[in-house]
Amino acid sequence: MPPEAGLTEVVAGALGVSTTEAAAALRGHGGTGVVHVDARAAFLKCLPRDEGEALAAEADGLAALAGTPGLRVPAVLACAEAGGRAFLLTEYIALRPARGAASAALGEAVAALHARCGERHGWHRDNFIGATPQPNTPDTHWARFYREQRLRPQWQRARQNGAGAALLRAVEQVMERLPARLEGHQPAPSLLHGDLWAGNAAADAQGRPVLYDPAVHYGDRECDLAMAALFGGFDADFSAAYEAAWPLPEGHRQRRPLYQLYHLLNHFNLFGGAYEASARRAAEAFLAD
Repeated sequence: MPPEAGLTEVVAGALGVSTTEAAAALRGHGGTGVVHVDARAAFLKCLPRDEGEALAAEADGLAALAGTPGLRVPAVLACAEAGGRAFLLTEYIALRPARGAASAALGEAVAALHARCGERHGWHRDNFIGATPQPNTPDTHWARFYREQRLRPQWQRARQNGAGAALLRAVEQVMERLPARLEGHQPAPSLLHGDLWAGNAAADAQGRPVLYDPAVHYGDRECDLAMAALFGGFDADFSAAYEAAWPLPEGHRQRRPLYQLYHLLNHFNLFGGAYEASARRAAEAFLAD
């Protein structure tokens, strides 16, 4: 990757090195990864300029997560454009798996994150879940927000992407029944990570929990935990610590497949393949319960 002057200057300033040293570190950089100059480092993501909104949304999300008690979040050093590319430069944190005490600390930190509540579900801007646009128009009504801002856009994409009739009909039925099924469930609009799988959580060298790559918004805290349970990687220490800090309400197990459905539809839309069957099973599990 040949470094543009603007990016070189930003990296030099962030690392406290000369532009010559920064240019040398950037030369051959693949566009996403650690930039090293001797013992100093930062993490760089680059995208084509017309995709820069994704990096701006990520920077916004990281800033929102920062300040949560017990949680470490990579500091945003710069988010801008240089030449034909957009870039996000953040603090580099050496990561390790969150196990044992670090896993319990992560559970407590996620509960502390969720305790930061807003007035409405959604966010002040749209952002992205993976590479998929995620609408966040604020709404005080949780069931309506989840149906219209989460399930329906993914259902529409699935239809365009050739999903089978069985999946499409099952999701339609979920959307039809969702208001009645969530009647009486009025969760506080918790600040959510939004994409809480094990690949976006770790610990630093001191065992402090770290979260990154968010899809931040306010919503039902059960959504984060449903995603955490979907692909594994969060152990019993995490769950026990979260539950001790803020016990989940009655009915959360019955709502879990509903909240996992969003992510499974997104994975189908991004990757296709086996996720169609997984999404259909989640929809059917919610309908059958």
